[in-house]
Amino acid sequence: MELNEPLIRKEHPPHPGAYKKKGLSLFRILRKVTLFVVIFVLSFHLPNFIPGLNQREQTIKEILEVLEKQSTGLANVTKEELAEVIYEEAIRYNHDPKFILALIAIESSFQNWSVSEQGAKGLMQIMPYVAESLAQELGIEWGGDRTLFNPYLNIRIGSYYLFQLIKEFNDPRLALAAYNYGPTYIKGLKERNEKIPSHYFYRIRTVYENL
Repeated sequence: MELNEPLIRKEHPPHPGAYKKKGLSLFRILRKVTLFVVIFVLSFHLPNFIPGLNQREQTIKEILEVLEKQSTGLANVTKEELAEVIYEEAIRYNHDPKFILALIAIESSFQNWSVSEQGAKGLMQIMPYVAESLAQELGIEWGGDRTLFNPYLNIRIGSYYLFQLIKEFNDPRLALAAYNYGPTYIKGLKERNEKIPSHYFYRIRTVYENL
């Protein structure tokens, strides 16, 4: 050993904890980067893993395509929102959205401001005295014609009314006849064992099949 070599080293070896801390920091960074990449990728592909989400968007798009072909008297933005309302109300009451569209086509030809000779109003052609009681059940503030000419509220009330008729008559054909002629008239025909008019149902079905 040379005399100039120190007997005791002045430099201390790196502390093992320093490596551990650096390793942990690197691991945390890698974990955050990986998480970011996963979220970024899922943001593009997540809808493909949720069939219901894709189906909802596709159905609303189809409803909107039907509405855009019609002269509704409504703004385009309103049509987009209306397509969503039709979808949501149809799903709420277990209706086929196309079925609601077919009914609107027959009742009002998609004319939001339509008024029948009997006084039914709006897209789904609801009589004011019927709509008022239904609006109360739904918690909708009743404002007369203003309510029925609001396309969103008209769809909400009409879809609910149809749902109630289907529950009451337990038959879609009878329910549609009641929607057209009034439930009291159809009940009277049933009680007298008279023939229930079916042409309205077939008109709806024809339109439905061609949507």
